[in-house]
Formats: sequence, C-alpha cells, structure tokens
Amino acid sequence: MTTPTVLLTGGAGFIGSELVHQLLAETEARVVNVDALTYAANPLSLEDVKDHPRYVFEQVDVNDRAGVDRLFATYAPDTVYHLAAESHVDRSIDAPLVFVETNVVGTANMLHAARTHFDTLPADAKERFRFIHISTDEVFGSLGPEGKFSETTAYDPSSPYSASKAASDHLVRAWARTFELPVVVSNCSNNYGPRQFPEKLIPLMTLKGLEGGALPVYGDGSNVRDWLHVSDHARALRRMAEAGEPGSTYCVGGDAERTNLDVVHGICDALDALRPGDTPRRELITFVTDRPGHDHRYAIDATKLHSELGWKPQHDFSTGLRDTVSWYLANEPWWRAILEGRYRGERLGVRGG
Repeated sequence: MTTPTVLLTGGAGFIGSELVHQLLAETEARVVNVDALTYAANPLSLEDVKDHPRYVFEQVDVNDRAGVDRLFATYAPDTVYHLAAESHVDRSIDAPLVFVETNVVGTANMLHAARTHFDTLPADAKERFRFIHISTDEVFGSLGPEGKFSETTAYDPSSPYSASKAASDHLVRAWARTFELPVVVSNCSNNYGPRQFPEKLIPLMTLKGLEGGALPVYGDGSNVRDWLHVSDHARALRRMAEAGEPGSTYCVGGDAERTNLDVVHGICDALDALRPGDTPRRELITFVTDRPGHDHRYAIDATKLHSELGWKPQHDFSTGLRDTVSWYLANEPWWRAILEGRYRGERLGVRGG
C-alpha cells in the first residue's frame, strides 16, 4: 500500500504545527505543510521535524491560485486539512479586507483545486479523500448565560474575522452540495497550549506577567470562553478525517468554560508558583476599554463528536493552563524573537480599518 499524503495549510501556525507533529509521530503519512509564513507563523515551531523523511514544506499563500493548483497536481493528497487563516479578532478590526482575502478567497482557491483533483481520482481514492475545513465557534455570535452552540446553531457573526470564517464555511458546504466534494467542517472553541502566537490571551498575559508588566483585561473580564487544548483539537481533527461523515459538521469544545478574568487569575497564580516575583501577579491586572463588538459568551456542545466519533478531551484546563505557562517559561528563544521583532505585545483592534 502506498504511503498516504496529507496536505495541510497553515502548518507553521499554532494548531497546524501541533497537527504536523502528531501526524509525523503517530501515523505513516507524508505531511506536506503549506504555509505563507505570515506574521503568526513561526518556523521554530517545526524545527525538530524539518528534516523528517516524511515532511515536506511548501511556502505558498492560499491566495495564490496557481500555486495552490500546483500543490494538488504535485502531491495528489489523500486528505486536506485547511487551517490557514487570519484568526485574530483585534487585527480584523484594524484590517478587515486582509481577512476577506485569506479566509474567503483563499478558501475558495483551496476548494477549487481540491475539486479539480478529486474529479481525477479513481472510485476507491474518492472514497478515502477528505477535505477538513477548520473553522471557529465565533461564527455563531454570542450566547446568553445559558445554552451552548451546536451543529444546528444559526450563524450570527459579530466581527470581520468571524464573518469571514462564516463565509468560508458556506463556501465549503456549497462545494459539498454542488460538486459532491467530501468535506467535513469543524467549529472549535478557544484553543490554548504551546506555540501560540503571543497576541492571544494566554500567551500574552503569561509573557507580560513574566516581565512584570500590566495585565490588561478587556471590560470587566466577565466574557466567557470554552477552552480547548490544542493537542485535543488536533486529535479531533484526525478523527474527523478518519471517520467523519462527508458533508458533516462537528463542534469541538473542551468543556472548560472560564471567564477571561478567571483565566488571567490562573496564569498569575501559575507564574507566582513557577517564577516568584516581588509582587503577586494578580496586582498587575488592569481593566481597559472593551473590544468593539466583543461577544460575551461562547460554549460548545460536542455531543455529536463524542457519540459519533468517540472523541473526548483529555486535558483538564487547570493542569493544561499550568503546563502551558511552564512551556513558555522553558522556551524563551521561541517567543523572544517575536517580541523583539514583529509583535511587541501592543494592543490591537482599537480603531476601524
């Protein structure tokens, strides 16, 4: 039997790099990592696998239609994981059209190339082929104090980021219905874990707290998120590729709802235990003007994923958060280059673009 080929976009990013590591360590697949190496990508995340015999890197932007077409023609993938996306809400407020280009047009380019490739496959290869599209729970908008998002929740995006992801989800489903492309859509909750770009809440607060800086919390810190460890998410995506029903959607959550303030308190306590300072980190917390259009609460009902595919999260949030803080403390070269270069921890998303 020939070695299966996985084509993965955004593999130098946070979730993508975790998926690359898992696929190389736990499967026999050849992994083709397609990444444009924009600001949020970090080649150091893949330094330990760059010479792996089953790993291939291609620096291609999903907005480059000819480049994307070449990838499918060259590698003839059996499975596609489409993770490449602009993903930070605050940046989408500053530069919304970039999000439309990458998340909408880039996804359309991937779908067009995948369909062209799929149409050339023999029947047995068509049965195996899957296009896994990684989206977000933010497409559903904001919840009140009760209830959870599920696969039947209506879309109601609030930010340019979530609107662009909602549009990409609609394109994926249209390609499934019109062209019979075997797609699976994943809508996940907030991810956390090692190798996350430090504009996101947990690494940002960890690094600011480590250096004794102010810890800015939006509004009163009462916004609620469901937290999912990145390794649990990657395993869910692999289960979708292995056993997900073509045309299906699966919601992925960690069953770990916390307010933003609770999360920052946890980071402060972990830092105080692991790297004690002169001042308790909780005293560094400051409350700042809230983000425009800030959704109040997200929560995921992952019952379908549990019952149909047998997936459950393996990480407890309290332990996972402490382990994540520990990873940043132990991997300063990974983040130091970022903070001294393309991102310095400044606030984003305070104006319209």
